[in-house]
Amino acid sequence: MATYDDLLPRARSLARRGRRAILGIAGAPGAGKTTLARHLVRELNGTGEPWVAHVPMDGFHLADAELDRLGRRDRKGAPDTFDAAGYAALLRRLREEADGDDIVYAPGFERDLEQPLAGAVPVPPTARLVVTEGNYLLLGTGAWARVRSALDEVWFCEVDEAERVRRLVARHEEFGKARAQAVAWVRGTDQRNADLVAATRDRADLVVRGPAG
Repeated sequence: MATYDDLLPRARSLARRGRRAILGIAGAPGAGKTTLARHLVRELNGTGEPWVAHVPMDGFHLADAELDRLGRRDRKGAPDTFDAAGYAALLRRLREEADGDDIVYAPGFERDLEQPLAGAVPVPPTARLVVTEGNYLLLGTGAWARVRSALDEVWFCEVDEAERVRRLVARHEEFGKARAQAVAWVRGTDQRNADLVAATRDRADLVVRGPAG
């Protein structure tokens, strides 16, 4: 089981294979995927020309208006509340257009609004490594099955369960939920998603143990 300190040489080596590489970081909600991705991007880019880009899966959340239409708003964050096919298509585009001169724009996700934002994440042609992270990169059903084949490696991020739950409750409170509402959401919707993600752990190339704090 790897720690953060072990990962930089391995990530760097992915981009030495003659083409743009895409590294996926999977894991349950609150496991530290975004923290790890940002750590890799920051440390690998250093102070030189950026050659590592960060493309979160969260930009492919369906908008609340569409979730309302589909009757899925009460379980936002479940696999069928994302545009999985769109995400898989973007990963293919990032691979196929790696040697072009154009910026590829990916959607972002605005936490304050809890909504996706089109064209918010630029991936420049200088990016030789793209780090993408999200819950369902290793899911083998539906359009999610197309995601794994687009990734050079997938690392599974995990942390102590009590710490993961604490982070999630704090995150929901930070973005507007009352304490009781946050706890209920974490124990319900988030936990069902976490159980689903945990079942994909064995499909990862590497398991990363995140810091406790």
